[in-house]
Amino acid sequence: MQFSKTEFRGKPTECFTTETWLAQPIDKVFEFFSSEKNLEILTPDFLQFRVLGMDTPQIQEGTLIDYRLKIHGIPVRWRTRIEEWKPGHHFVDTQLKGPYSLWHHRHEFTAENGGTRMRDRVMFRLPLGGLGMLVAGAFVRKDVRQIFEYRERKLAELFPR
Repeated sequence: MQFSKTEFRGKPTECFTTETWLAQPIDKVFEFFSSEKNLEILTPDFLQFRVLGMDTPQIQEGTLIDYRLKIHGIPVRWRTRIEEWKPGHHFVDTQLKGPYSLWHHRHEFTAENGGTRMRDRVMFRLPLGGLGMLVAGAFVRKDVRQIFEYRERKLAELFPR
């Protein structure tokens, strides 16, 4: 797990990357990620994260998904769109409404050693640009790291070696 700075769509952007190996084939892992409700399982309780609904019967390119969560006790509504959906390979969700000025999350799946290597790349920006990062960047990086550490532990439980 690491943070770096990059440029995305012409602006400075925070980038978080992580990867996890799961002892299951891609089709089984991708099937799990094909249900929006499983995101609730992968999100720590402190966020009180709930899926409110989506506008298609199953996830596909263009699907809108609405969520409710709390960030440090503050209620937040979040809406994402599935920008890319390539079953068995990758998908991308982007925030349309929520706490970030940019949230672009690419999930990649690769067959490796009889299992699946899952890579996540999250590019994000906070409101108020550099000032937002100066004021809240350390807190946000800590939260993002905790969320993905929790997710990694839950995936290890769900897909044991």
